Amino acid sequence: MRNLHVKILALVLVTIGVSLCWYKVTRLGLPLLPTEQAEVWTVEARIEFKAKRDTPVKVHFAIPRAPVGYTVVDENFVSSNYGLTTEDDGTQRFAEWAVRRVKGYQVLYYRINLARDPRAALPSSISSAPDVQVPEFPELMRSAAAALLDEVRSKSADAATFARELLLRLNAPTPDPNVVLLRQDIQATEDWVRRIVNLLAAANIPARMTHVLILRDGISHGALTPWLEIFDGAGWLPFGPETGETGFPKEAIVWHLGDAPVLDVTGGKRSKVEYSVRKHTQDMTLVAEQRARQMGSRIMEFSLFSLPVQTQNIYRVLLLVPVGAFFIVFLRNVIGIKTFGTFMPVLIALAFRETELLWGVTLFCVLIASGLLIRFYLEYLKLLLVPRLASVLIIVILLMATVSLLSHKLGIDRGLSIALFPMVILAMTIERMSLVWEESGPAEALKQSLGSLLVAALAYLIMSSKMLGHLVFVFPELLLVVLAMTLLLGRYTGYRLTELWRFRAALRL
Repeated sequence: MRNLHVKILALVLVTIGVSLCWYKVTRLGLPLLPTEQAEVWTVEARIEFKAKRDTPVKVHFAIPRAPVGYTVVDENFVSSNYGLTTEDDGTQRFAEWAVRRVKGYQVLYYRINLARDPRAALPSSISSAPDVQVPEFPELMRSAAAALLDEVRSKSADAATFARELLLRLNAPTPDPNVVLLRQDIQATEDWVRRIVNLLAAANIPARMTHVLILRDGISHGALTPWLEIFDGAGWLPFGPETGETGFPKEAIVWHLGDAPVLDVTGGKRSKVEYSVRKHTQDMTLVAEQRARQMGSRIMEFSLFSLPVQTQNIYRVLLLVPVGAFFIVFLRNVIGIKTFGTFMPVLIALAFRETELLWGVTLFCVLIASGLLIRFYLEYLKLLLVPRLASVLIIVILLMATVSLLSHKLGIDRGLSIALFPMVILAMTIERMSLVWEESGPAEALKQSLGSLLVAALAYLIMSSKMLGHLVFVFPELLLVVLAMTLLLGRYTGYRLTELWRFRAALRL
């Protein structure tokens, strides 16, 4: 009955730990590997204008709002002596700089870091269609538009196919006379998109201009690209105004919606905005933190990443202790390696992380051997238990100080790290080793001491793994899995591997 209870408890712990880890990986995008990097686009908008003399200045600039397919990793506004406010009307965002008095040319910067995220939320569907304002074309152009729209309507079935057929005809290599007439007086791409929007409005199809920024590494003087969106009854469907292809470019973000200017400067002249784009890599964990905030997930708010950096560094080490403890349980209960104490090898392994393995083993052997010799001398003094332990502790501290001084004089800096060894554990190890020496002989004492040193060295190699350190810090819920495995090993009553070797003769019978 108890075995069943332990198994059920272990199953519950494993389920909770694995489920939380799976959620963080699949939903928040936390990396399983410490080397995973995310591609991050850094976009910088440079706003330049000349301020008018003795006139307050206001700069109204459109900025991205939750770009589809991307996670906003960071966002900065760079300006001096300007007041800054941001507005969000539920559809678009704007930044507004204001200053009472300024002279000469002014430069303002807006910088945003974006990480590609296919799991980013798609735009929400719209239940009601926006209003359509039918434009007034000149008389000659009105006839051409009506004839073209009638032809397109006869070869389309809905708003999407109508828009695609219209764009194909408008961008045909050999356009018909109606299209030639409609393409007159078009100077820029924005004018062309406005003309298409008006034609679609004449067909009672809601459409709007959208400004997108195409992300290409190395752009230094880029500009926004006008795009076309039509309303198909459920949402806005993008089309390339010069190709008729559905969708936005592969690497692009929607910067501004509508026909209104992206930049509006009051109190200034000769204003312009240029865009620079650069691609680089960044730690996937930072990207996942921002994604969790955008999703409204509370898990990252209560994660170890919310702690101060100094405390985080402490837990990066402490969270490895349970893994080392489970490893010792496995070596003792399944393999059958004897050690002095249960957690002494783990604490020694933690000290090895600072001293490195070779120097750590050397310093450990020096301390234990020296302390053991002095402990044998104390045995002749017939001290009581508590004073004897206190004396051993004092001797261990003096030995550590002596080794540090000698190594410093010899120019061996590694010897200074001996102070990181757990002095109380060393004192108890010396005491335990001396008792085993007296009760079971020097062979058994040396056997257990070598076993302790071997387990500490193996625990150090495991706990030094960057992969393991990353997993237990980013996914501390995996320690529930370690706890479940420890509980199961706690009910293990089978033979240890060393016992199988010991009784190999009897097993052959």
